[in-house]
Amino acid sequence: MSEHSIHLTPTGPPETIIGPYDAEALSALSEALAAPAPDQKHRVAEIVARWPRFLDGWVAMGQLASGPVEAYAYFRVGYHRGLDTLRAAGWKGSGYVRWSEATNHGFLRSLLGLHRAAAAIGEIDEQERCAQFLMQLDPSGVPDDE
Repeated sequence: MSEHSIHLTPTGPPETIIGPYDAEALSALSEALAAPAPDQKHRVAEIVARWPRFLDGWVAMGQLASGPVEAYAYFRVGYHRGLDTLRAAGWKGSGYVRWSEATNHGFLRSLLGLHRAAAAIGEIDEQERCAQFLMQLDPSGVPDDE
């Protein structure tokens, strides 16, 4: 029997839920983001170096970026690491990955950040692909607080 969190839904494709992250990584990120602003980016960089599969770390790097090109790069890494994470959770390239599951936020926020950074640098094709992918993953849409 599989240990992956894939659930068949009565109304459509399966749903994939990313497993929880290491509690130490979560704690370290919380501490890094509570540090004085000039120290945050360096501290978060240490976290993604230690836990390169920790998607929330890549999101934080994108949010702390000094400009849209740098943000694009960090969010793109988070997105690609997220695809690997989804596949490891049993995702087969289609199905739901919903915002309602907190453990999915790192991937979805990486994709949303990539969407926004692509728009900021004028990469319209990538912006549109990301928007479409977000809607396919969770048709209920991006929460207002994202």
